[in-house]
Amino acid sequence: MLLSDQAGQTAAPKIPRPATLRESVIEAIQELIVSGQLKPGQHLVESELAELLGVSRQPVREALQQLSGEGWVDLHPGQGAFVHVPTVEEADQLLAVRTLLETESARLAALHAGEDGVQRLRALCARGIAAVQSDDVDGAVATNSELHTLVTALSGNRVLAELAAQVARRVRWYHTPVARQRGMASWEEHKALIDAIEAGDERRAAKIMREHTEHTRASYMEQRESEPAEPAPKPVRRRRPRQLG
Repeated sequence: MLLSDQAGQTAAPKIPRPATLRESVIEAIQELIVSGQLKPGQHLVESELAELLGVSRQPVREALQQLSGEGWVDLHPGQGAFVHVPTVEEADQLLAVRTLLETESARLAALHAGEDGVQRLRALCARGIAAVQSDDVDGAVATNSELHTLVTALSGNRVLAELAAQVARRVRWYHTPVARQRGMASWEEHKALIDAIEAGDERRAAKIMREHTEHTRASYMEQRESEPAEPAPKPVRRRRPRQLG
């Protein structure tokens, strides 16, 4: 039975579109980059990636082309594909935008989160602290991303959430190298943020989030300044193939 909108006109139901193989390969390569399994500057050989992901070379080639257009991969004629090495300026600009978006998210979350939202934030915070205590960097980074995504969702502003989602994965890429350095301090800041949200103190929540995101930005910049300008490209390590669903 067809649904009707508020104006009385017939509206077709939304049908979820299954991901294509190329989209699945793009997602897998992005995750390998974000998690640090593929390093900035690393040479990406189509045949090795295809074997690693359990697919043919064609979807890998198509994925690398798209990832090049999105700034994840650099294509050099005659040399091949390499994981993009973010410039300091790129990182600084993106993390600055993240600060603006998430500061407003925190302010609005303090007005709209509600008791259930606060409890969900506290559960994520507890999980993140446990990950830090067990030196599970990947777990801490993933949980950090979940917590920030939830704060934005609790803001109640869908446009803000969409904009934040556009930069979230790249932020996670930049956050991973400094997660251990930030350690428990990051999660103490999260606890203070949640307290402010629970109290409905929008100004305090915004201030804590602004300072929190700036700490991550500063940590990333400090690390970049201590590194060589361009890491030497490395071959992709061969792993047992796995099939993408």
